[in-house]
Amino acid sequence: MKFTGDSLYSDPETASRRLVEHAQAFEPIQDNPIYIEKINGPFLFGDKATPAEYSAGLKYAIEKGWLQLHESGTFVKFTPAGADLFA
Repeated sequence: MKFTGDSLYSDPETASRRLVEHAQAFEPIQDNPIYIEKINGPFLFGDKATPAEYSAGLKYAIEKGWLQLHESGTFVKFTPAGADLFA
C-alpha cells in the first residue's frame, strides 16, 4: 500500500503562481494571447499536477485578476496585475 502526502499544488494559490510562471515562459502570439495548452501541458505533465489542481489554480488566477480567460477557453492573457508579478 502506498501512502501519499499532500501535493505541492494542492493549495490553489501555489498552483496559480506556477501556472502564471508557465505562462510567462512562453512568447505570446499576436495581440498577447497565450494558448492554454502552453500552460496546462507543462503543469500537468511536467509538474505532475492533477487536473483538479490545474482547474483550481486557473480559477484562482482568474479570480485574482492575474490572467483573463478568453470566452472560447483556448487562450489566456496577462492582465496588468498578472504582468506586475514579474516586474
